[in-house]
Amino acid sequence: MGSSLGSRLVAELDFLRDLVVVFGVSIGVVYAFDKLRVPALVGFLVAGTLLGPYGLNVVHDIARVEVFAEIGVVLLLFTIGVEFSLAHIRSLRSAVGGGLLQIALTVLLSAAVGLGVGLPLNQAVLWGFLTAMSSTAIVFKMLSERNETSSPHGALATGVLIVQDLAVVPMMVIVPVLGLQRDGQLVSILWPLGKAVALVGLILIAARFVVPRLLIEVVRSRSRELFLVTVVVICLGIAWLSALAGLSLALGAFIAGLIVSESEYSHQALAEILPLRDGFISLFFISIGMLLDLRILAEHPVLVGALVVVIVVGKAVTAGGAAIALGYPWRPAILMGFALAQVGEFSFLVSKVGREAHLLSAESFQIFLAVSIITMMLTPFLIRASTPVVRWLETTRRLRRWLPDGPSGPHKRSQVELRDHTIIAGYGINGRNLARILGESDIPFVVVDLHGEAVRTAQKKGVPIYYGDVTAPRVLHRLGIDHARVLVLAISDPLATRRAISIAKQLNPSIRIIARTRYLREIDDLHALGADQVVPEEFETSVEIFGLVLQDYQVPVHSMAEQIGRIRREGYALLRRDQPLWKELVTERVKDDERPTA
Repeated sequence: MGSSLGSRLVAELDFLRDLVVVFGVSIGVVYAFDKLRVPALVGFLVAGTLLGPYGLNVVHDIARVEVFAEIGVVLLLFTIGVEFSLAHIRSLRSAVGGGLLQIALTVLLSAAVGLGVGLPLNQAVLWGFLTAMSSTAIVFKMLSERNETSSPHGALATGVLIVQDLAVVPMMVIVPVLGLQRDGQLVSILWPLGKAVALVGLILIAARFVVPRLLIEVVRSRSRELFLVTVVVICLGIAWLSALAGLSLALGAFIAGLIVSESEYSHQALAEILPLRDGFISLFFISIGMLLDLRILAEHPVLVGALVVVIVVGKAVTAGGAAIALGYPWRPAILMGFALAQVGEFSFLVSKVGREAHLLSAESFQIFLAVSIITMMLTPFLIRASTPVVRWLETTRRLRRWLPDGPSGPHKRSQVELRDHTIIAGYGINGRNLARILGESDIPFVVVDLHGEAVRTAQKKGVPIYYGDVTAPRVLHRLGIDHARVLVLAISDPLATRRAISIAKQLNPSIRIIARTRYLREIDDLHALGADQVVPEEFETSVEIFGLVLQDYQVPVHSMAEQIGRIRREGYALLRRDQPLWKELVTERVKDDERPTA
């Protein structure tokens, strides 16, 4: 009894030691990479490779490493499910076709390459499944850090990633069948697929009625600890039920997130789970690095390098090509292609099933692992490189001539016959409100947007809106840029904003350009490019807040309005440097208070 208790204590201490060492070394590696301006995700992968059983062997328990990875994926997919509600997914249905086409093209291309090098058909198809997936974790994190999730290419990439994640379900059902060497394959496919669909349906139906009521009762208790535990139980419980049906824990966690997202308490659930998510997601990337056998890189450097090039180029082409084939302009298609040019975390789940079905040998699995991790490490650099590549394409006229702006863009319609009008780029909240005010004021305007669903809906309401890329000169010509008075850039894409200002000023030097930006550092650059007025969201919020506060302190309204006008006229310069703003207003208020009343 005492010896078993002692061995259990030693095992627990070893587990704690591994965690301390993993996070301690990761701090040093990530700090060093940050000084070199290399993304933290790459640092986590490198740290895991160094610490793993095939590196310095600091952590040598493979089973424990795989548990780390599974927990990280479960929490990550749960938070993604909470952030992307079912309503949000429905709004991205225009990207579903792109996602399905991208998967089909990648599988076909990978299978063709596999057959070309002598692989059997079933193994070639498996490699197609493995390479079709992209990394939701890395891409979504990079887009969030760059504030590009709501940009055209960010929204398109998000939709494709969701389709890929959902496609894991049939893949994990089909892969075991690919390893069968006997008859009855149809039954083998239909039974697990039917079981999976039935269980997912039961989970969704039960959660529709059970989870909201459960959360209501938990919230009534006013216990933050109880709320957190309940959310964790919902996440892990539904993930466990999904695993019982033969699906992955991660997919179950994603479904759990979608269920919670439909609740009115979804924002609080996300806030409570985020600290856990951030810790475990870093552990996930570390654990993935630990699984890599560095000897494979030494023994097969040419093979690994060639596969990395083929996969990165092939996925960029298939993803971008799928978007262009469905009518998206070339610029967001190329940016999305660069973003999705890696192997994803769900591919590890499919590869595990492939090993169990004897479709992947131990050496083939390690080669796949090496290629996957390298493509993941390259992703942040590829996303950064996509911007200068797009700029180069835009300045190369010979190539630019062959790049489509989208078949349903305004350049395919008759030219807009307007004069002295306003061009609105972007039909989000700001664009819609501006269009409504201009319409009520009988001021001529035209709108251009890259979100197909929004364009079709607005066209049905009689809004003069067209589908197209505002950075394309041909699109601007068709929108009447030559005779327009004002161009309003109400889009959330910094690259497109800069490009649109530059092109618009070249086409019509006298046009007045009003640009929206989220970034303070963009103000001077946008003015230098030719923007007449830049509206930074943070500063405008600050102006509104301190205006309301000072109003409560009875600062004269006319003086406050004059000072706010001065701030805007000077390009928010007063807010960007530390100096007194309201001294004269406060002085005037004091004088007003000291004046004798009649």
